[in-house]
Amino acid sequence: MTAEPLLVPADHLPGSALEPVRPAYGSNSLADVLPSVSALLGVPGTPDTLGLREQLAGVDRVAVLLVDGLGAYQIPLVMPYAPIVADLGGRTLTVGFPSTTPVSLVTLGTGVSPGAHGILGFTTRRPDGRVLNHIQWKHDPDPATWQPVPTRFQLATAAGVTTTVVSKPEFEGSGLTVAAYRGASYVGAATRESLADTMLAALATDRAVVYGYFADLDHYGHGYGVDSPAWRDAARDVGVLLDRLVHGLPPRSALLVVADHGQINVPLDTRFDMADISVLGEGVVGVAGEPRVRYLYAAPGALDDVLATWREVFGDAAWVLTRDEAIDGGWFGPVPADHRSRIGDVAVICQGRSIALAGGWEPPTVGRQVAFHGSVTAAEMEIPLLIAR
Repeated sequence: MTAEPLLVPADHLPGSALEPVRPAYGSNSLADVLPSVSALLGVPGTPDTLGLREQLAGVDRVAVLLVDGLGAYQIPLVMPYAPIVADLGGRTLTVGFPSTTPVSLVTLGTGVSPGAHGILGFTTRRPDGRVLNHIQWKHDPDPATWQPVPTRFQLATAAGVTTTVVSKPEFEGSGLTVAAYRGASYVGAATRESLADTMLAALATDRAVVYGYFADLDHYGHGYGVDSPAWRDAARDVGVLLDRLVHGLPPRSALLVVADHGQINVPLDTRFDMADISVLGEGVVGVAGEPRVRYLYAAPGALDDVLATWREVFGDAAWVLTRDEAIDGGWFGPVPADHRSRIGDVAVICQGRSIALAGGWEPPTVGRQVAFHGSVTAAEMEIPLLIAR
């Protein structure tokens, strides 16, 4: 059976959306959300970087909802299908780098930059040479070792705050869940309605923080593209979910809505595939990352040739950096020695709408996706912080 042709809808992003944006660690980033929430709830030693104590004075219970794929540049596209978004005040934050789900979930949960917590890509290479997919991660490696930083849920629980995570039942106990949320009580919610109802029920306790996760917008963006009919249906679901949460908030409570990244649609003519461009595989003995941020592991003595080849093929379509150049650029935040090898010998940071597919190294379904994220453009890096109380 022949696969249907890939259809990529236009998303009409302004030119500014494709400009690089640096992560605002320690001032205005996803990593600053839970420390600021913790400060609001009286957890000792936590900085209120986002100024929530002044903005939410009198609040002692907070719900944080992460809508996967709801970047700041997607907000105008979502509003016609989720008009309640226009009623929520807020600001723009950055995520960490790479701008991808597992990195962002652990950045939110720990309140530190990716270099510190060590989840440095959608997939990364383990010391034994195997590639770890953080979405499919179960118990090997041990999450407490691979991600050694205490979570903000652990710290808040120790200070007497009731902490709850509400997400899909199948995510309970996974490596990523333990790495990002350990210390919180986990409650599975299989539907949009049960997600909202369970989050609201968890706010019945004084000094409580409840975190919820909604995946559909990102899922349909990958599969059909941002602003496709399926994506618009998911945007409507976001609106229904937010309406249920906002109008169900009990007294002395607030709702914060964030995201893990935005998305951009990638046309067929800006896709570079290692399966089609044979020179891209020369000297490469391992591949990780994802299409917008590709990690390459070079054979001994081949690093300079790999750099030269990828720079020649991609030109302005990507920054092709050594590991040291990527780390020294500050994109990950400080990276301790134990975490450095998780980044490739070469980091290919795609610009504009380009992607680096790794045919033969990753499942063919990756190349069938329509929208992508992971790189440093504003459309991927900038997210909303929406607030209701």
